Amino acid sequence: MRRRVRQGLRVHYPSQTAAPSRGFPDFLLRAPAASVAELESGSTTEVSESDEEDGAVEAGGEEGASAVVLPVDPAPPTISHLTASIHHTQPQDVSSANPSSAAENERTGNQHQGVKLASKTLASVLSSLSEETEGDNCTICFEAWTTAGEHRLSALRCGHLFGYTCIQRWLKAQGSAAKCPQCNKKAKRSDIVLLYAPKLRALDNSEEESLKKSLEQEQSLRRKAELESAQYKLKLQVVTSKYGQVEQELQELRSLMAQAGRSSVPSSSSGSAVFLGLSQRQEGSRKAQYSFSKAILVSQAGGCRVLSYCEPLSCLLASQPSPQATLVPGCGVKKVSVVNMKASQYVPIHSKQIRGLSFNRQNDSLLLSAALDNTIKLTSLLTNTVVQTYNAGKPVWSCCWCLDNSNYIYAGLSNGSVLVYDTRDTTTHVQELQPLRSRCPVASLCYVPRAASSSFPCGGLIAGSMEGGCFWEQVSEVTYRPHVLPLETSGCTDIQVETESRHCLVTYRPGRSNPSLRCVLMALNRTPQQDSSQLPNCSCCPVQTFSAGSSCKLLTKNAVFKSPDGVGTLVCAGDEASNSTMVWDASSGSLLQKLPADLPVLDISPFVMNGEHFLASLTEKMLKLYSLPVSTLELIKGKMVIFSWCLSEMTVPVFVHQRALRWPVVSVCFWCKLESCCRLKVSSSLQCLL
Repeated sequence: MRRRVRQGLRVHYPSQTAAPSRGFPDFLLRAPAASVAELESGSTTEVSESDEEDGAVEAGGEEGASAVVLPVDPAPPTISHLTASIHHTQPQDVSSANPSSAAENERTGNQHQGVKLASKTLASVLSSLSEETEGDNCTICFEAWTTAGEHRLSALRCGHLFGYTCIQRWLKAQGSAAKCPQCNKKAKRSDIVLLYAPKLRALDNSEEESLKKSLEQEQSLRRKAELESAQYKLKLQVVTSKYGQVEQELQELRSLMAQAGRSSVPSSSSGSAVFLGLSQRQEGSRKAQYSFSKAILVSQAGGCRVLSYCEPLSCLLASQPSPQATLVPGCGVKKVSVVNMKASQYVPIHSKQIRGLSFNRQNDSLLLSAALDNTIKLTSLLTNTVVQTYNAGKPVWSCCWCLDNSNYIYAGLSNGSVLVYDTRDTTTHVQELQPLRSRCPVASLCYVPRAASSSFPCGGLIAGSMEGGCFWEQVSEVTYRPHVLPLETSGCTDIQVETESRHCLVTYRPGRSNPSLRCVLMALNRTPQQDSSQLPNCSCCPVQTFSAGSSCKLLTKNAVFKSPDGVGTLVCAGDEASNSTMVWDASSGSLLQKLPADLPVLDISPFVMNGEHFLASLTEKMLKLYSLPVSTLELIKGKMVIFSWCLSEMTVPVFVHQRALRWPVVSVCFWCKLESCCRLKVSSSLQCLL
């Protein structure tokens, strides 16, 4: 009796139409002997004891082997066909009656090769089918969900998909401690949501999103690097420029020292002559004049009106119409950087012409602007956006900040009134100062801060119009006392204030009695000066008068400010007749300079940057910058390095400006003549100059 061993695969696939089980779904593998690995290894065997049909079985094995090796149908076989072919090709004789037969051994080898090939084909088909149906099966019962019925597609709040009946039974069986079968997140039966989708496919784009995020990060880093590079380039230009100036001043100082060394005479008269020459140079340096620095085009079409300087951002702001009136109508300000002397960007603010610009003392880059569109606005120059708008109801001609309390701002209207606004109240004005005389437009507003001055200690607001001026003394935070200033009753175009010296500059148009433009410097005073029972009277008296040309058709703005050398006051005004900026010395009344311009000067603004003094004049189109050169031997009080120069047996003091040398302040240094070689003996904070 011969025994034959058959390798076979018996798999039971449940029908989808079968009725679902009532109880909790079991997870038993329904075909434990049907793994692909067992097919390849041949570990699952079946022993047959039938001896009557040996020939028929062997013939069937040959046919099965040939069918596997040479497939005729190019279409991929189904699982049932593959299972049948494997069953048909697997019967083999383990113990043959004639072991020496070569033909039988060859036939057995061919049959084994066919079984292996069929097993690989079945594994690939199963893997492809599992990939295709991976998103279509319920992860609880491994059956395909349906679009309707009890096993329809549903999801939990965590987003995982199941068949409705399966997830319902799952949550019911676990009770209050129910969790999602896939992510173990807490869930309950009310979290089940039915989905209406005939077929669900999810595209894996996680790698694409990761690449997009990486690209955005790289672009952000690149933009940041470009911005830092531009800033460092700008700083490099500034440092290079300053280095050139310092090197030039150092060369001048060395040449001066060399001349002094050659002209050394042991007599005291020679020492006195040297000291006298140095003193004369110092006096000459005090009268240093402004020199032209650069002209910057602000508006090609014209229309510029007022000018102001922002110290925190080191930029000038000039009002102008929009350069792109069709896209962005209205008016705004043009930023002009004084670091690189270039116009940077335009900031739109108002819909009509701007008549006033002002900054406070907080250095917060908050710009106050007044325009003929009945509004005053607060604009942040850090973000170039309007942060607050007040509607005055009438055209606004001027504006200013309260220098004693930065919460208050003032707006001069076309009817002569002055509105007081509190920046903490964003609705409307808190007070209105009614005009005492006429109702001419308030062309200028200036605030005089309180100061420890014996002649004029009070603070308040000076409002100037075409028919005179009025000083509104601020008695308390909400109380103002008016004082009419003794000005001429016609032709007043502008009033400016120098807060430290308590002087104001009043500009008058040419008239019948005075055919030329006049700028009158007046000293503010108060009587009685000491506190008494009488009400104080604030007034002003003329100190100096400066005359210019015979034409004044525009309401120009002038300037009065402290002299750069710290001694005295300078007065600057635009002259329409000669298209120039005139600079006077307030103490002597003499004309110091006449700076030419291409068009009538509308506004003047002095400013200081990095210790250097500048003067800016604005015309309709251009902005001209003038700088005050600092001499090597310029004498400024409190900013000097004191040297002592030994010539033979005599010491002569020499004063050198600190900023010209760019050195720290030291106490005393000495020049010593040792064996015809001059050396500089300095403190530990300085190095040897030569």
